[in-house]
Amino acid sequence: MHNQIKFYSSLNSIEFHHRTCNAQKVMVLDLGLLGDTIHLLPALWMVRQAYPNAELHATVASHITSLLECVPWVNRAWGYMRYPRRATLRQNFQFISKMRAEKFDVVINLNGSDRSSWLTYFSGAAERLGRMPEDGGPPFWKRMFTSYVYQKFADEPVYLQHCLRLQQAGFPFTVPEFHTSIDPEHLRAAQITEQDCGTYFHISPFTTAIYKELAPQQLAELVGALLKKFPDKKIVLSCAPIPNELKKMKELLSHLPCVPWRLFDGTLNLIQLASVISHSAAHFCGDTGTLHLALMTNTPTVAWFWPNPNMKEWFPVGDRYQVVVGTNTSRSEFIGNIETESLVIATSSVMKAAEL
Repeated sequence: MHNQIKFYSSLNSIEFHHRTCNAQKVMVLDLGLLGDTIHLLPALWMVRQAYPNAELHATVASHITSLLECVPWVNRAWGYMRYPRRATLRQNFQFISKMRAEKFDVVINLNGSDRSSWLTYFSGAAERLGRMPEDGGPPFWKRMFTSYVYQKFADEPVYLQHCLRLQQAGFPFTVPEFHTSIDPEHLRAAQITEQDCGTYFHISPFTTAIYKELAPQQLAELVGALLKKFPDKKIVLSCAPIPNELKKMKELLSHLPCVPWRLFDGTLNLIQLASVISHSAAHFCGDTGTLHLALMTNTPTVAWFWPNPNMKEWFPVGDRYQVVVGTNTSRSEFIGNIETESLVIATSSVMKAAEL
């Protein structure tokens, strides 16, 4: 499955897990946004299994630390300022001071970014595992870590790449799984009952860039086609609580052939959104964070992607997921050359797979 990925490890890194197996306090430092953090979870589970008696900490972007409520086997979630602005120099010093006070035995950094590498170096941990950047990094890079793995190139999902990096460092490999759980109270907070589960389609129509989206007219056409093909299903729409998406939602509603059964225009928190997605009959979205929430919750999903060199790293893999890739030209504002009927056919496919 992963014969396209090449990794190179120092002898020191191959022995990393064996050397650190008695660690009592472990930090996995990633600084990732939503998609990055979700794709980190299978590797984080591998770390949890490798250090069953250790206190496990994880660092992610501060605005999504609530996501780690879904992973109770992580003892503590740390937030690092990434959005809407980056951490200041003072905040970085404060973060480092707090890390050093914890006296971590091990810090694992599978990200490889400059900032996360510096934070790892100054953490005070005696053992520091890192991912070497593709270009090898600056001359002093290797000094930041006691062990490292180097990824030559990859065309596989990011979550699998993370797990393989750990394997290169001597961690027992396990099939990537997310091991998350969501309290039913989050679904009830969205005013959806257990009886409603599986009776609706959830659509997350917007992304961070308009060229990754379907045109509102095609989205409206898709809604009509879904209701015609699946007359027993209802439509749920959601978007982020930011002016741009709220404006686009208002325009989309003017094109729809019906009033959505539920409309969440920025009213859901992250865990509520994950819960609404997980209980849908199928989820629909572009290249955006909700795609990864659907992957995390094993929800049947139909996604549309704009063509780009790294897109396969973010594709969900399995019969429950279908990704349709369109085109972008200098004259097109939205994704083009995606037939609405192909999305409907894909819906039938992922729903059938979920029934098996």
